[in-house]
Amino acid sequence: MIKEFRLPDLGEGLTESEIISWKVGVGDTVSLNQVIAEVETAKAVVELPSPFAGVITALHEQPGTVVEVGKPIVSFEVTDDAGSPPAAAAPAEAAPPKREPNLVGYGAVVESTGRPVRRQRTLPSPVVEPVETKSVETKAAAVEPIETKPVETRPAERPRSTPPVRKLAKDLGVELERVAGTGPSGLITRDDVRNFVGGGDLPSAAHGLAAQPGAPQAAPVQGEREVRTPIKGVRKFTAAAMVSSAFTAPHVTEFLTVDVTPAMELLARLKEGKAFAGHKLTPLTLVAKAVLIALRRNPGLNAKWDEANQEIVQFNYVNLGIAAATPRGLTVPNIKDADRLALVDLSTALAELTDTARAGKSSPEDLSGGTISITNIGVFGIDAGTPILNPGEAAILAMGAVRKAPREYQDQVALRQVMTLSLSFDHRLVDGEQGSRFLADVGALLADPGMAFAMA
Repeated sequence: MIKEFRLPDLGEGLTESEIISWKVGVGDTVSLNQVIAEVETAKAVVELPSPFAGVITALHEQPGTVVEVGKPIVSFEVTDDAGSPPAAAAPAEAAPPKREPNLVGYGAVVESTGRPVRRQRTLPSPVVEPVETKSVETKAAAVEPIETKPVETRPAERPRSTPPVRKLAKDLGVELERVAGTGPSGLITRDDVRNFVGGGDLPSAAHGLAAQPGAPQAAPVQGEREVRTPIKGVRKFTAAAMVSSAFTAPHVTEFLTVDVTPAMELLARLKEGKAFAGHKLTPLTLVAKAVLIALRRNPGLNAKWDEANQEIVQFNYVNLGIAAATPRGLTVPNIKDADRLALVDLSTALAELTDTARAGKSSPEDLSGGTISITNIGVFGIDAGTPILNPGEAAILAMGAVRKAPREYQDQVALRQVMTLSLSFDHRLVDGEQGSRFLADVGALLADPGMAFAMA
């Protein structure tokens, strides 16, 4: 029995995903829940598990193709559990296929679901108006030239390809109209373009572009003055979210420079202790813990503005977001219930979260549900900034670089380690007093870690 697997809705109403790679090929035998493909949504790269156990009979989409939710992407030959022969094929006008359950969601049915449907971009083809019988009888002379005059034809639709393939063709000076597509339904693939220009004898820079079409640091082809990268996936979603946040929430940013010498000394002692052996401890670990403690005294910053219901939603838990720069763009995965974690567990969670994000493996669940965020601009040598709020959150804290600077210490000027904290908050939710008290509490904890006992 042949069964099709349709691209499921991978969460939060996403309407399309890009096939990054197939983990299986035609003829392979797969088991239930075996990973068969990697796809990139607007939020993350997601592994697709197989909803069936059987043999792969067809892969309907090539890597690099953007596929709409509900479109078939792979077919399986599965054995009927009862051993009965396959059921008769349904007529063409039969009811749409039912949803097939799998680990990541349900395959959506393509019909009137309320989601916008992208229209296929086509060029207008020549249209010959129907001629009534009466016109043929009375105006034969006018009709005769139309039948004998050669009509200039033009393609009804531009060659089917994906943005990365079109980019590669442009870089190599290839007109896609001259390339025959070998992919499904005549889709032009990268190999088709390479074969057209000589069977793969491309400059190494061009190979780099083809290998990573979405990479922001792709090497330009020699002689090229511009490099254009399609805006899609995580980068497209992040851009839309940041624009929405900047023009929806009234941002206020406050700054505080702190003598963090005691915190850095504590960090050095913890690294030498047995309890933290094998754990990655960084200034971010201490800043994250300070934020979690300060939120207990200033819970108003752990909230969101619900525009639809005209309500302020106060969270009694903390899902701590950590901004991470990845090859696919900025992501903000979060640690669920971070306020319940001890320092050693928090350090482990931070290491796992950042490593997963930089590898592009953060799940949609990791990237949703955050309540407050931290961005570590200090790793780039930056002292301060005005971070933009992650949508749905009331505040974000930017931690700057730790630098040695002369400071007043015990009535003398001494060389101390200092850090600048930048706090942006939504002024609809947080007034100046609340924001200032929270920032001062975070600073006090870093200047004197012993304050944690007073604030706990």
